[in-house]
Amino acid sequence: MELADEYQKLVNRMMNTPRVVIENAVCTTATVVRVNSARKHGMLLEAVQVLTDLGLTIRKGYISSDGRWFMDVFHVVDGRGHKILDPVLLSRIERSLGGESWSSSSAEDGYHSHDDGDDGGLAGLTALELTGTDRPGLLSEVFAVLRDLECDVVEAKVWTHNGRIASLIFVKDHDSGSLIADAHRVHRIEGRLRNVLSGDHDVRGAKTTVASPTMTHSDRRLHQLMFADRDYERVSSNEASSSSSKLLVSVQNWTERGYSVVSVQCRDRPKLLFDVVCTLTDMEYVVFHGTFGTDADRAYQEFYIRHMDGSPISSEAERQRVIQCLQAAVERRASEGMRLELSMPDRKGLLADVTRTFRENGLSVTRAEITTKAGEAKNEFCVADTNGQPPDRRAIHAVIEWIGKDHLKLNEQRMVWSFQDPSPEEAAGVFSLGNLVMRNLYYLGLIKSCS
Repeated sequence: MELADEYQKLVNRMMNTPRVVIENAVCTTATVVRVNSARKHGMLLEAVQVLTDLGLTIRKGYISSDGRWFMDVFHVVDGRGHKILDPVLLSRIERSLGGESWSSSSAEDGYHSHDDGDDGGLAGLTALELTGTDRPGLLSEVFAVLRDLECDVVEAKVWTHNGRIASLIFVKDHDSGSLIADAHRVHRIEGRLRNVLSGDHDVRGAKTTVASPTMTHSDRRLHQLMFADRDYERVSSNEASSSSSKLLVSVQNWTERGYSVVSVQCRDRPKLLFDVVCTLTDMEYVVFHGTFGTDADRAYQEFYIRHMDGSPISSEAERQRVIQCLQAAVERRASEGMRLELSMPDRKGLLADVTRTFRENGLSVTRAEITTKAGEAKNEFCVADTNGQPPDRRAIHAVIEWIGKDHLKLNEQRMVWSFQDPSPEEAAGVFSLGNLVMRNLYYLGLIKSCS
């Protein structure tokens, strides 16, 4: 009995305090981060989220569970592609993945990223969650309503995908600088925004929620909002064919071991691993094993999953739904467009004026990230034309001239236009249980030979 009690104490300690080992000697091109702990649902997502929020790039890695235990191995580099040598950052990685911050760092940050240097900065703000049908100029209408209702936008994130829009907007009262608590005013804000989002053709319905900021990570919350809005459902067969050609997602059952094998291949980009793992976790699948890596600019991910009750995917309809949801998860953050970066003193109605200028010049915002610090607006907009195609550069130059060259700049290095199509060989061969999957099973120790 005493031995069993000691074992349970060890399990509890491992559950609450993962063991983190960081090594710089075993790999010449990346820092290796190992996390060992007792297995629990969502643990992989927590680890990926911590590393991503610290501004690190996960180049490759693998995960494996054995009974009640779980091991993650990540090969990470900093924003410049170098190994992590800064002792302060190394310590922060260890603390964030380890006991004190494994479960508390995200709660302390709220919607913030760990690398934004402003933990808890959303306290005292009112959170708006918006979903609806996207259309040209919608965002300018939203910001105009908030300006008219004396709401100052402090931070915001906006995603669009498949004709839908989801946004998290954090506001404060213009006069008092505090959160908006009056129930009648909150009801008015919700009603005005819902009317704007509904428009004339929103057959699915718009949703507007006013609340205090929660502890959910902002990017995860945006994924949840779009998933609840069913943005993964294609509006037409033509769009499904066009979009699906940009990346490859496969789901196969490995009957002998009772796993469903999920494979994703597409062009690599920041936070790709987070987006895929986040979606699997929120769909309540448990990842037991997995490998992920990159080859040039291509990313390859494979996960061995089951339901919470231990069963694999059981129907063709479920398999197709998982494929659609993972395709949407990859596509949401990769909005096509030119990146415009705004930096200038904040003022009332600034966002309404800027986005109105975009609309008047035929530009549509496909994604946006709004921040305000010490009275300075630091905003990034991804813009396309009203048909979702590359905008006319004359329109780009026109808005830059109107807003000011010192304040609005075009980031030529961060323009995104769709995923690269895979080669015929990749499309034909990657997702067979006879090649890449079998090799990864060998690396994970699940089979003795990959030949």
